[in-house]
Amino acid sequence: MTSTPLKTEEVERLTRQGLRLAQFTVAYNVIEGAVAITVGIMAGLVSVIGFGIDSGIESIAAVLVGLRLAGRLRHGRADEHKERLVLKLVAVTFFILAAYVTFEGVRSLIEGAAPESSPVAIILLVLSLIVMPVLAAMKKRVGTRLADNLILADAAETRICVLLSISTLLGVGLYMLTGAAWLDPVAGFIIALFAIHEGKEAWEGELVENSGADED
Repeated sequence: MTSTPLKTEEVERLTRQGLRLAQFTVAYNVIEGAVAITVGIMAGLVSVIGFGIDSGIESIAAVLVGLRLAGRLRHGRADEHKERLVLKLVAVTFFILAAYVTFEGVRSLIEGAAPESSPVAIILLVLSLIVMPVLAAMKKRVGTRLADNLILADAAETRICVLLSISTLLGVGLYMLTGAAWLDPVAGFIIALFAIHEGKEAWEGELVENSGADED
């Protein structure tokens, strides 16, 4: 089933909405990332540090997407070559996240270091679980309407933040309850798997197709 082509005014409205969502993502994640990395380092929580780094990576991806959307609005059209390049760069951010979290998780398991509990980390993760699902859904809706891989890649990055929040919260929460230090790096490995999957789809430009299937 083919969708009806959007009018120029609707494309511009949705593009502006996508730009605003990208700008909000940058602002929110810069703050979230700084707090998460600080708390993670203080408590020795690998997954919380990975969560903070993911926030930084998500900010970078959102900046790249926002720049391209702003360029579209200025020039009235998309530069397909530049947008394919940006999509590849966004995909690379997924792989960087996966590599970092895997490395730190393995190092933590080998060293056997026990993290400290962190109520601040718990509060930060719960807040992310409130904000990020709404943000991801809004991005996906805009990206699907525009059939836009860049916005859908940004939405996928935000969805990883949601999944990361869940796995990190479980890892940190269960550690606080059970004292099992291995739960924290294992939560990080789950994050890495999600990141690799989404990065592969972004690199291959399959996000529009998959999103369309999800909407059926």
